[in-house]
Amino acid sequence: MTIKVARITVLFWLIKILTTGMGETASDFLNRRFDPMLVVPVTGLLLAGLLAAQIRSRDYRHWLYWSTVTMVAVFGTMAADALHVVLGVDYATSSLVLGCTTAVVFAAWRLTQPTIAVHSITTRPRECFYWAAVGATFALGTAVGDLTATTLELGYLPSGVLFAVLIAIPAFAHRRGWLATVPAFWTAYVLTRPLGASFADWIAVPGARGGLGLGTGAVSAVLLVVIVALVHRDRPGTRARPAAATVEPAA
Repeated sequence: MTIKVARITVLFWLIKILTTGMGETASDFLNRRFDPMLVVPVTGLLLAGLLAAQIRSRDYRHWLYWSTVTMVAVFGTMAADALHVVLGVDYATSSLVLGCTTAVVFAAWRLTQPTIAVHSITTRPRECFYWAAVGATFALGTAVGDLTATTLELGYLPSGVLFAVLIAIPAFAHRRGWLATVPAFWTAYVLTRPLGASFADWIAVPGARGGLGLGTGAVSAVLLVVIVALVHRDRPGTRARPAAATVEPAA
């Protein structure tokens, strides 16, 4: 089985951050324009279909991979928001619950597999753990971003700046040799979610809420266009690796 996830490059991180922003604004746009009781199940079904196609595929397909990541971003936002809006769970509690959920996913992955390195995903179980981790980290990042922006009253722009500083810490620690590749990667991966979502919210929400007021629909459309353009450059031929590769490149 070839590795069916994107190679970790600057392009990867850029697309990842943009998908997090789009997931935030697209979720808000859909929930405000349509009945959430209809939108959430439909989005869940779309995600399930993409995940099934991704898992069944024999090699890395950039459009399929990034479409799945984008849909995880949208549905992960909806899932985290549902805990707060529908069930009335405060953001601090939902952040704790989703943090524990994420920890359980990684613990189960590490206990049953020899490594959780991204580019050692050469078996079906590891691939399933990978997508479970992606979904959990997206939901966790959504809750944490809402926690800092609303509950802690930092606002969207200061929250974005905060997470930009935080995401630089594992990168710096890894470059200095203080933090191994795998924990550095997954720490940064979690932080991309609140980073992208905070800046996207700041651009989209009205001025009364501390934003620029460009609208969730417009911001989602622009981000989608940019994502499509960048994914087009992510050629499958440069991403697939032989099954023998087990070491993850430096993030």
